This record gives sequence, structure tokens and C-alpha cells, in this order.
Amino acid sequence: MTTSNSLIVELEEAISSGSSERRVETLRRATDLFLHDADRLNEAQIGVFDDVLLHLIQRVEEKALAQLSARLAPVDNAPAAVIRRLAHSDEIAVAGPVLTQSARLTTGDLVDIAQTKGQAHLLAISGRAWIDEAVTDRLLSRGDREVVHKLAKNAGAKFSEAGFASLVNKAEADETLAKSVGVRLDLPAAVLEALLAKATKAVRAWLLSHAPDAVRPQIQATVATVSATIAREVSAPRDFTRAEQTVGRLHKKGELNEAAILQFANAGRYEEMVAGLSVLCSASIHLIAALVKSERYEGLLVSCKAAGLKWPSVKAILRNRTSHHCVPDEEVARAKTDYLALSQASAQRTLRFWQIRATQ
Repeated sequence: MTTSNSLIVELEEAISSGSSERRVETLRRATDLFLHDADRLNEAQIGVFDDVLLHLIQRVEEKALAQLSARLAPVDNAPAAVIRRLAHSDEIAVAGPVLTQSARLTTGDLVDIAQTKGQAHLLAISGRAWIDEAVTDRLLSRGDREVVHKLAKNAGAKFSEAGFASLVNKAEADETLAKSVGVRLDLPAAVLEALLAKATKAVRAWLLSHAPDAVRPQIQATVATVSATIAREVSAPRDFTRAEQTVGRLHKKGELNEAAILQFANAGRYEEMVAGLSVLCSASIHLIAALVKSERYEGLLVSCKAAGLKWPSVKAILRNRTSHHCVPDEEVARAKTDYLALSQASAQRTLRFWQIRATQ
């Protein structure tokens, strides 16, 4: 290590000289020397480079640190302290390469960074070749849509039971995410069933046609089971007797209003929600039930507008009208546009026409 010893002398001179160019050049030379011998160095020798590089990176500009990060990131035995210092940089150009590639970062390092840094850092971690469950849990709890999507597509990302549950919940209104999650080879059967139960028909069809051979039989069987369950739920007769009594009491006391409908929707009380909506828009409960359970949302929008509901309440009804009905964000956005363009007078006329036609 005589070369390293002479480099340390040069290091002291570079630091004392106060020259930025001198420090950057010394950093480059030290890095070159390490990379040249990296596969032959023991931990003690690597520790010498750790000390040298740590001294230098304290006083060099971001561009030089970013270059150092890119050079050290793929090296399995890179100086650990230097890697950690780079990974904790607030500058993603510096932290990004090692966050994505470096094997020197521990699960603890990654969890800490995922907890304290911004979305760019989380996105970089999401691209690692292997990610522990503790890290993905933290990424899912703090990451934005881009982070979650990158994780879902990463075959090397491992998910805990809670992590898979979080993915399924996020995928309920995100068809692209549902597709990425659905074709994962490590998806437990129970998670796949939960995902498909909440997915749209389009997503289920896509998964059937795009699933890898290894999981296609499982997806086919699960889709059949889920489809049968949904069909039973949609076609099952509903008894609105008790719901009508509950709604009638609220109406008599003057408490049947939009807030009550919203509470029914959020609580999954389907019968009370339908019964209450039918009273507010003066239509038969059977007509409203048919409009609510329809896969198309137009009839439901007409009913809600006729009742004078505001959009947040309508959105809640769309989201919660049945336990197995998923409405993607894109469809909710279209529904909002349609709903805001619809006048109450027009909705009431349309509903009266449907009511007359239903009784003929």
C-alpha cells in the first residue's frame, strides 16, 4: 500500500492548498487507484481508501460527487462509508446511482433514506435489483404514484403481507397498476383473488391475455371464481323492507338528506343508500336499484343529479355502490365532467320518463 501512503500525503497537500481543482484531481486519482485494484483488496485496504475518499468528498462540488457515485455504485466492495455519505446526499444526481445499484447499502440505510428523503430518492431505491420487504413497506407508505408503479414492475422487490394489501388497495382505481401487480410471479393466491375482485372487466381480460405461462392457470381459475361471485352479487335479489323503514323514519324526522346518503355509501349500506336516493329523487326504489347496480354510470348520475347531490357524494356512491365494483380514476374523472354538465331539471325530466316507461 505504498502507493496509497503516497496518495495520503498528496491528499493532505490537496486539502491544505485550498485548490478545488487539486482536490478534484486527487479524488479522481484515488478513485482510479481503488477501481484498478478493487478485486484484490481486503477490507483493511478498502478502509484506507474509505478514509482518503471521505476526506476529499467533504470539499468538492456536486459534479465531482455525482461522477464518483456513478463510478463506485456498481462495485460490490466499494468503500462503505463513502457510499453511505453519497446515498444520504440531498442531491439526487449524487445519491441516485448508489441508491439504485450499490450493494454496500444495508436495509437499515435504505429504510432511513426512504423515510427522510424526497420522491426522487424513493424512485431511485425502487429500481434496485433486490429490495427487502422492510424497504418496500416504507416506499409504499411514502412513495407517490411513480414510485409505486416502479416497485410493482420490479421483479426483485419483495413485499410483505401488508405491502401486497397496500398494492391491491392502490390498484383498485388504477388499471395500469392492477395490470403490473396481477402478472407478478410472487403474488399470493389470496392477494390475486382480492386484486381481481376489485379490478374492472377490462383489467381481468388483459391479465388473462398477458399473464406469464407460470401464473396463467391460476389467474384463469381466479377470474372464473371472481366472475361467478360478482354475477351472484349483481343478480341476487335485494330485500329493501328494513331499509325503507329506516329511511322512512329519517325522512319523517327531516333527517334524510345528502349527509345521510353519503354516510350510507361510505358504510357500504347498499339497501339504505338506494332507498334514501329513491326518496330524494322521487323515483321507485326498483328503478333506482337497477340504475345503481348497472355497470354504466350514466343512470346513476341522472338519479343523483335529480336528488340534488353534490359531486363528492356522487363520487362516494360510484366508489361504494357494490363491494366488487371498481371505478378507475379515469372513469371517475369522466363521470365528474358529465355530472357537472348535467342540469337538475334535465335529470328530473329524464328520470320521470324512465319511471313512466318502467310502469308500462
